[in-house]
Amino acid sequence: MEEFPEIKKVRLIAEQAGLILLSTLNQAHEVRTKGFQDVVTEADHRSEAFILSQLQSYYPTHAILTEESGFHHHSDPEATIQNSLGSEDIWFIDPLDGTMNFAHNVPFFCTSIGYAHKGELVLGVIHDPVRRETFYAVKGKGAFCNDTPIQVSSPVDIREALLATGFNPRILEHGRDNIPVFAKFMELTAGVRRMGSAALEMAYVASGRLDGMWELALHAWDVAAGIVIAREAGALVTDLKGNEACFKPPFEFLMAVPEMHAKFLEIYQSVPQPWDMHDEN
Repeated sequence: MEEFPEIKKVRLIAEQAGLILLSTLNQAHEVRTKGFQDVVTEADHRSEAFILSQLQSYYPTHAILTEESGFHHHSDPEATIQNSLGSEDIWFIDPLDGTMNFAHNVPFFCTSIGYAHKGELVLGVIHDPVRRETFYAVKGKGAFCNDTPIQVSSPVDIREALLATGFNPRILEHGRDNIPVFAKFMELTAGVRRMGSAALEMAYVASGRLDGMWELALHAWDVAAGIVIAREAGALVTDLKGNEACFKPPFEFLMAVPEMHAKFLEIYQSVPQPWDMHDEN
């Protein structure tokens, strides 16, 4: 059995992938549309290929789930994303989170690498190449940014809280409407940011720059690293019904300073949704 992944090694992989992204920032990009409001660039593929090659070299028996090329496993090449979450050792890779920003040369994006062992998220790295900030955590060992410990913000009055969210096109497919929720939070708080990179926003909650955030209908690679980092920084992370077992489809969550989480969840749940396809959760 391979040894537990070394966080320094994973950090270096994420940071080197970030250099690939920076090498083409502010240039014309090869942009391909995958779906409505969903694009991929040449940089996504180059970053992913590099991360894949590194992880497969260091951890050849581990499974890897990536945004652009799906599920990779040496012993089961025909396996699908649907059964990948049960792998004993699995990596979740977003080689460029914030692709729409990147495609428009907006400098808010990151690389995100999460790792789970026997179904439990235990390691996460999020690297912002523009600001040269690397957020990382190993379960039980705290959260850091560039070797400096980080933690969530102190509780504030709800009117002073700054939050973040997103509006990906899959939300309506999952029976959600985030617009009225966004409007409600805008009425009650200091504001809600939509910055275009869920992973980096999660790192901002972990480092105390945001007091909380919620997201709907994401993917495993969007949230794996951020959940580890946020929890190690002291955030309470649950699904939209308050369950801490939130790393499962449709990968919806609310994270916040623990003392404020219940109030944020109450506000979210106070807004009627058009329909709910996930009552069983």
